[in-house]
This record gives sequence, structure tokens and C-alpha cells, in this order.
Amino acid sequence: QVQLVESGGGLVQAGGSLRLSCAASGLSMYAMGWFRQAPGKEREFVAAISRSGWRINYADSVKGRFTISRDNAKNLLDLQMNSLKPEDTAVYYCAAAGLWTLETEDYAYWGQGTQVTVSS
Repeated sequence: QVQLVESGGGLVQAGGSLRLSCAASGLSMYAMGWFRQAPGKEREFVAAISRSGWRINYADSVKGRFTISRDNAKNLLDLQMNSLKPEDTAVYYCAAAGLWTLETEDYAYWGQGTQVTVSS
């Protein structure tokens, strides 16, 4: 069984940085990604990375500020978030899929989420 557990969320000031981690167990899925959901909004794509790391995609809203990385040896997925903005405030979820995809519906495995709050 695949299990994903996020950590690293917290409260930071605008312009600050935060690093999220996702510990994966079970299977090594082809695509792993980060999604986020703010209060009153639908879950949205943030970033995704393939198993080897050669395929990487970011949402336009986070390009240049966020960096996704994957350490297969340690079964970890990270998201380095820099220059954080109040609009980045959301619950961030780690997810895994068996194929390369950016579609939320194609991700079959999800973590419990970790709260990221960015103050003005």
C-alpha cells in the first residue's frame, strides 16, 4: 500500500521561505506532485515531477519561486517555497500517480495535508 505523509508546514511572513517534505512508502510511483487547497477554493495543481526527475512542471503562479525535488533513495518528495505570498496560504497535499499527469483526478494516492500560512 502506498502511504504519503507531509510535513514542514507552518506560519511564515510574506517574503519568507518554507520547505515541505513528503515521506512515501509502499510503491515508487511514476509521478509525484504537490497540490494545494485554500479555504473556499478547489484543490489546485502546484508542481509535479517524474520518477527520474527529467519531467518537471509548475503552476504559473509559483514558477520561479517554488522548486520541487525528489530523492528516490530516501523516498522523499520536497517542495522548496521561496518569496512566499499571502495568496500561497493553503493546505498543501502530496500526491502520487502511476503515469505522467498534471490532472488532479489522475492522482490516486494522497497525503493528509500540511497547513501553510503566510502572513502579510
